[in-house]
Amino acid sequence: MAEPLLSIDRLSSGYGDFQALFDLSFDLQQGEMLGLVGANGAGKTTLFRAIMGLLPRRQDMVRFRGQPIGALPTSDLATLGIAMVPEGRRLFRSLSVEENLRIAADYGRKGHWTLERIYALFPILAEKRHAPALSLSGGQQQMVAIGRALIANPDLILFDEISLGLAPIVVNEVYAAFPAILASGVGAIVVEQDIARVRKIARHLVCIREGRIVLDGVAETLTLHDLTVAYFGE
Repeated sequence: MAEPLLSIDRLSSGYGDFQALFDLSFDLQQGEMLGLVGANGAGKTTLFRAIMGLLPRRQDMVRFRGQPIGALPTSDLATLGIAMVPEGRRLFRSLSVEENLRIAADYGRKGHWTLERIYALFPILAEKRHAPALSLSGGQQQMVAIGRALIANPDLILFDEISLGLAPIVVNEVYAAFPAILASGVGAIVVEQDIARVRKIARHLVCIREGRIVLDGVAETLTLHDLTVAYFGE
């Protein structure tokens, strides 16, 4: 089997004296999607923060393409090829759609994802390219946030609650972009509250409860009962 794109090995972390994550371990292969599920407060966003270097972790707890990166600062991870679409999108409010994308392109790596390919993936952004980013609907802003991550040409993207607060029809549009994203070779971890939705597209599912992994397996082999028990407990 090929070396994992990302390996999480007995990752523990937290906030000051409060430990929020306990010995988490899993792998992600290139071009695959892993669905990360769990109730609010389970530790999903905390895990992303730890991966991105925003919370303490030992060097060997996070490996990217086999290399330990746990000691690296957040600023170095983009250069290595790791990007994040944060909860709440966090677009530059004073900039247009295209300016938000161009900033990421200027500071990112060169590769498959160009401005033209982002507009082909999300045609509505081409129509609104000169509009202030925050004048767009929530779903369109999410597309900008995804496009901003892609245009930096990462090998791995962490998607944090990308469907939060969006209407189901808009979420369908966002999820429809994932096959093209994965086909470009990008690996992805998606935090999602909608278990049924993420089961349809993620190859691998990991469920976290109270900072611990309580279920880890291939999505198509896990039943809804398995996931419900893991999510809520017995």
